[in-house]
Amino acid sequence: MAAMFTCCLGCCGDGGSGHIPLKEMPTVQLDTHHMGVWGVGVATQKVNLNQVPMGRDTNSLVLRHDGSIYHNNEEKNRLPANSIPQEGDIVGITYDHVELNLYLNGKNMHCPASGIRGTVYPVVYVDDSAILDCQFNDFYHTPPQGFEKILFEQQIF
Repeated sequence: MAAMFTCCLGCCGDGGSGHIPLKEMPTVQLDTHHMGVWGVGVATQKVNLNQVPMGRDTNSLVLRHDGSIYHNNEEKNRLPANSIPQEGDIVGITYDHVELNLYLNGKNMHCPASGIRGTVYPVVYVDDSAILDCQFNDFYHTPPQGFEKILFEQQIF
């Protein structure tokens, strides 16, 4: 079964970012509270977490606050002009180890993006006073079929 994640943390924007390991196929849902500079997507361990906006190199594939999806400093896709996330919107993200797909308030935006390779982690960044609430489970909208919350890898000694 594929995994999904929503990120249950409040990020307040002064250039912060973070990541946790993924297993299976995840989904993330973000509740946008205060619009500023933000991004969400997937990244490898080699990503520079201090470089905002992400998506400038081969180590990250992210949806940016302006609705563009970037990887390797190239726009891979873009949300429709009338679907740019606004304050209070819920942004959902799924990743199946090939494609990143986006959902706005539970609706599939049909703008997939791909290109990142290797083991990836969910990544969220905020700047310019942006505030995002992330859910890794207990989602606002039902995940697409085949996706569930993130399952964390565990080592058993």
